[in-house]
Amino acid sequence: MTTNTIDVVSYCRVSSTGQGESGLGLEAQREYIARAAQQNGWNIVGEFVDVVSGKLAIEDRPEGAKALALCKQTKAKLVVAKLDRLSRSVHHIARLLDEAMDFKVATMPQADKFQLHLFAALAEQERTFIANRTKEALAALQKRADEGDVQSVEKIARRTAALELGRNDANRAKGNVAIQERAKLWLKSVRPHITECLHDNGSTLQQVADCLNGKGITTSRGGKWSSMQVKRVMENLALTFPSKQAAL
Repeated sequence: MTTNTIDVVSYCRVSSTGQGESGLGLEAQREYIARAAQQNGWNIVGEFVDVVSGKLAIEDRPEGAKALALCKQTKAKLVVAKLDRLSRSVHHIARLLDEAMDFKVATMPQADKFQLHLFAALAEQERTFIANRTKEALAALQKRADEGDVQSVEKIARRTAALELGRNDANRAKGNVAIQERAKLWLKSVRPHITECLHDNGSTLQQVADCLNGKGITTSRGGKWSSMQVKRVMENLALTFPSKQAAL
């Protein structure tokens, strides 16, 4: 029989309305908390769920503020499934710890204040690394798109559409259709110009690029053509030189 039962307030957070409505991630959080409560003798006196970004401090979230208020009222400890559900900012975590705000993390129930601070710092550092790698990957993707790679253009457009429309399945499907149609229309529009350039002294990729630039035909992003851009678009259009293989 447990003799040191403590009262806790369960707090869960998901980042989007879609996640909140579908329960994606929410049930897993509840399960983590329920299991930890059973194993550690915690008595759950309330539950609060926010659908907000982790960038907001918990006291600035509608349900987070209520959870903190209940903790103060009942002398209970706040409990979250994982540390990033409380906050993605090491500054927010540190401030809560400095203000003697006791909280528990279901996935590491025995962690003390020093360990929680350390885990928060490591998590923030990892997010910084991921953000930097993402920026580098997007820059490389943009470079390929600027060189005329249609697949890269589609990927960028798909990412933009997802941000503008939201990430539910219906909107992703609409965005994909729009992107594919846009790419097809652009390829269709540029095909006759490349074909004409191929038959007008276009014996190298650079000559075709010069021909297109001379006609005022721009790339998919409105820029000047290079030999690499011509190569990639010709591959997408399955176009070849009339006679011998072109060279860069």
